[in-house]
Amino acid sequence: MWTADEIALLCYEHYGIRLPKKGKPEPNHEWTLLAAVVKIQSPADQDCDTPDKPAQVTKEVVSMGTGTKCIGQSKMRKSGDILNDSHAEVIARRSFQRYLLHQLQLAATLKEDSIFVPGTQKGLWKLRRDLFFVFFSSHTPCGDASIIPMLEFEDQPCCPVIRDWASSSSVEASSNLEAPGNERKCEDLDSPVTKKMRLEPMTAAREVTNRATHHQSFGKQESGPISPGINSCNLTVEGLAAVTRIAPGSAKVIDVYRTGAKCVPGEAGDSRKPGAAFHQVGLLRVKPGRGDRTRSMSCSDKMARWNVLGCQGALLMHFLEEPIYLSAVVIGKCPYSQEAMQRALTGRCQNVSALPKGFGVQELKILQSDLLFEQSRCAVQAKRADSPGRLVPCGAAISWSAVPEQPLDVTANGFPQGTTKKTIGSLQARSQISKVELFRSFQKLLSRIARDKWPDSLRVQKLDTYQDYKEAASSYQEAWSTLRKQAFGSWIRNPPDYHQFK
Repeated sequence: MWTADEIALLCYEHYGIRLPKKGKPEPNHEWTLLAAVVKIQSPADQDCDTPDKPAQVTKEVVSMGTGTKCIGQSKMRKSGDILNDSHAEVIARRSFQRYLLHQLQLAATLKEDSIFVPGTQKGLWKLRRDLFFVFFSSHTPCGDASIIPMLEFEDQPCCPVIRDWASSSSVEASSNLEAPGNERKCEDLDSPVTKKMRLEPMTAAREVTNRATHHQSFGKQESGPISPGINSCNLTVEGLAAVTRIAPGSAKVIDVYRTGAKCVPGEAGDSRKPGAAFHQVGLLRVKPGRGDRTRSMSCSDKMARWNVLGCQGALLMHFLEEPIYLSAVVIGKCPYSQEAMQRALTGRCQNVSALPKGFGVQELKILQSDLLFEQSRCAVQAKRADSPGRLVPCGAAISWSAVPEQPLDVTANGFPQGTTKKTIGSLQARSQISKVELFRSFQKLLSRIARDKWPDSLRVQKLDTYQDYKEAASSYQEAWSTLRKQAFGSWIRNPPDYHQFK
């Protein structure tokens, strides 16, 4: 019905056509990361999907985000008007929430062409059955999914790692390989780890021209069941070293890609031993800051959470009969390990049980495209050759949503680009996807619905603040509590006073 390359190409074309020059990287000097949500509509007549004639589907980008930065905890604001996390995946998801809010408004006001249809309970809606969503990211998510083994025969840094590559009896544990790895070097380009992993221009150039052949030898990457033999979250660093001795053609795992994301307090830390045992895998991590530690969980952790709680968040759950889940994740051409992706996004939560009705750990399809994002670090490094100056991550983030009013939003340091200290706190200094603006859109949706048609969760008590409305989404909060107790007990949560705005 669709392929990873088709999804990647659609997103790259959308980025080139629909996103403005403002907020994009400066040519030959900056790079960025890209993420998007793609709506896929299946044909009404499913019977037409046969091996000889696959069914044609309609694909549409409904949200997009770029970005590599997040703010330190000292810059967080209790007014909800700053973006704490501007990594592309998070921007794309918040942009997707804008889209969902708009679609709920269309449904609630009885307008046509909404993605939602009435649910079985009063005031609730559910996604049309012919629709599903695919998440695209030009790079592996930071954190656990980026802990990837490096094989001695590989041209680094952009070679995928095939699952089950260690098939000999001496490495039977490999299906849950701990692949300590590839940091998304946007977080801290001056760290010792990053300097160690930094590419020479010719290495990158060789990679871009040679990896197509390399990739064919591995085959396309696709998710499969996780072996029950080993729980990768509990595998020791010594165990990792043992299972990473052998690779295809007897090539050794010589090191791992490092992630800049730091282990959260309360979790076992990384061993930081030389080589393949540097990281412990399966751990919750926070994104690093420049001297000012962040409270933003890694994208691997956030995406794993979305796979249990849905992408809609607590507010929108008031109007939904069931969460909005992603059916698949597609990753662009970059350092990649199928095992690491499965472990990070689904494996760590696979034993979570007793969730409220409608919630569950999803069977997420995970694929890699062979198409490189032209403004990724790898691509820009290859093109710039001996250009003077350092290659740095772009400081801006772009949000795009398939909504009629102000679909674009360009931010820097968590505020709309161009915001001055004098204007901070004003309406024009708010991103469209900030907590306070999404809350305002939610309240606008409420105002357009007659009170007697509100769902029960919004009518049982008087609600006032953002925190009140979030806590009143009881099924969502129960699911989140269960997930924390069974899998993510060390998750960093912001104090309630950061959610008391109105």
